[in-house]
Amino acid sequence: MGGLTSPAVAALLSALAMTLIVGVRYLVTSGAFAWATHLVRPGLYAGQDRQIRREIGWSLASAAIYGAPAGIVAWGWNAHGWTRIYTDEADYPLWYLPLSVLAYLAMHDTWFYWTHRLMHRPWWFRAMHAVHHDSRPPTAWAAMSFHPWEAITGAVVIPALVLVIPIHVAALGTVLAIMTVMGIGNHMGWEMFPRVIVHGPAGRWLITATHHQKHHQAYQGNYGLYFRFWDKICGTDIGLGDFPAADRSRQPG
Repeated sequence: MGGLTSPAVAALLSALAMTLIVGVRYLVTSGAFAWATHLVRPGLYAGQDRQIRREIGWSLASAAIYGAPAGIVAWGWNAHGWTRIYTDEADYPLWYLPLSVLAYLAMHDTWFYWTHRLMHRPWWFRAMHAVHHDSRPPTAWAAMSFHPWEAITGAVVIPALVLVIPIHVAALGTVLAIMTVMGIGNHMGWEMFPRVIVHGPAGRWLITATHHQKHHQAYQGNYGLYFRFWDKICGTDIGLGDFPAADRSRQPG
């Protein structure tokens, strides 16, 4: 490998492997949600083939950006113990497992809220965020459809957190699963959660597709990722959106 040292080669291979994993995860999960949409909301994505191809292209580019730091962190964890990821359940009490998941989600949500809100300022929107909002309306393929600069802001969060906050490897997997499901589900153009959740006590604090739909309709407000906390305390919560009229009659009750 020319002048590359063995550690550099190992780090590069880890980054490439993680890029492949992130890309395949995107294709499988977004594909599964798109297939579910075809089954339960037939015709919802009709006429959006060109948009979907664009969403997939941007998303695969984002996968490379997400995969690189994740791969380097994974290499550092295995080779040097750089991270606070642990595998022995005895290292921390059992109650710490759900607490660590909540802590990661809360910190990720905080970072996302403030960077997302910044990206809706005119200059930042044109430079970074317009790509994501080119999906009108978004589909299940749009969750990672980002300009590279926006993808970088999202790619650094979890790798940074694992360097400072202890988390069991299974709890980290749970965080990544929630991040994937919520990211895709909130963009697919219909609500997968029942009305009792969306319009009940949980829905007053949790973000679902109905809440994020309003953001894509209004181009402002509802900036959070998982929770409505920051939107509520900062006065940017603009309530719930709705879905295309042809689909509204089929929303879960």
